[in-house]
Amino acid sequence: MGPGAEPVLVDVDAVTLAVPDLDAGLRVYRDALGHRLLWRNDATGQAALGTARGTAEIVLTTRQSSAPNWLVRSADAAAEAFVGAGGRVLVGPTDIPVGRLAVVADPFDNVLVLVDLTKGTYTVDAAGDVTGVEP
Repeated sequence: MGPGAEPVLVDVDAVTLAVPDLDAGLRVYRDALGHRLLWRNDATGQAALGTARGTAEIVLTTRQSSAPNWLVRSADAAAEAFVGAGGRVLVGPTDIPVGRLAVVADPFDNVLVLVDLTKGTYTVDAAGDVTGVEP
């Protein structure tokens, strides 16, 4: 890739924040700080909240560490691009309910979560609980 090539990182998808449990995280980020619940998926140990501006989510997680999540066209291709640039793959690429995910480290040891939404986005009920995935 060089000048004029399409960038690998499309947009910030989310920032994950490790919490001891989702209810405790929601008490802080939703109830005390005022962020709106977008979705909650107890099966994956995650809940997403909206930010005041923009489309990036705050994803509370009980199973991952805190990291930026980058939207990419293909998690597999993006992981390969990072390896080609001198980085390394830490996790995946692997399937997730909404697409594919890979965790990489760049040559400077910055950890990035790469997410594609090739299967769709979550659908939720009135309480914000995930009910499925819609293309």
